[in-house]
Amino acid sequence: MTVHFIGAGPGAADLITVRGRDLLAKCPVCLYAGSIVPNDMLAWCGPGARLVDTAPMSLDEIEAEYVRAHAAGEDVARLHSGDLSVWSAVAEQMRRLDRLGIPYTLTPGVPAFAAAAAAIGRELTIPAVAQSVVLTRIGGRASPMPDGETLTGFAATGATLAIHLAIHALDAVVAELLPVYGEDCPVIIVAHASRPNEMILRGTLADITEKFAASPVERTALIFVGKGLGANGFRESALYDPDYQRRFRGR
Repeated sequence: MTVHFIGAGPGAADLITVRGRDLLAKCPVCLYAGSIVPNDMLAWCGPGARLVDTAPMSLDEIEAEYVRAHAAGEDVARLHSGDLSVWSAVAEQMRRLDRLGIPYTLTPGVPAFAAAAAAIGRELTIPAVAQSVVLTRIGGRASPMPDGETLTGFAATGATLAIHLAIHALDAVVAELLPVYGEDCPVIIVAHASRPNEMILRGTLADITEKFAASPVERTALIFVGKGLGANGFRESALYDPDYQRRFRGR
């Protein structure tokens, strides 16, 4: 018996990986985060699979499901939204499985920031403008931010910020970033990326708060901030320059 942690991707059912889809199809038990993972994702599960919505459950109750499945010799598909590597709460589950001696695997998923970048039609790394993307959030009840990890500190590098789990505090985000990036810095909010109700809101640090107040969303939104989001007259990468010699060209 194995617990298979699966990144479900950003929302659209067909943005799950082939490996993740195949695991869902063969596991007789599926634990899924019903508050975030869309119901149509469950169509990949096999007929007769036991479906357990973990949204109202505590970690102890989720652990009990693993123990029950282990005793029954049933593989478990544990479906999380986005990708498992960030803000997935997988680490504490793996620690408990290690303690119980229950094996597990991890299958990555399409992260929210990648789906949001596709939705706005932007490459987040622009030659000579922005070559770093910082995935971050603000502190909340579930997990405070460590000392030293601040929006101001990240903004000082000039990188493009992809701020998760912070749409409810947009005013505070803008107030912290405006002195660093300036009023004309582009801001793009993407809500429900890849889903039918996807929403994109474009503005600057000077006006994004007012624009968002006219079209608010409560959750599942990502905030992009950075000069690279508005770059147009940038230099082309040397990667495809005819004078750029590399081993694959044989010139």
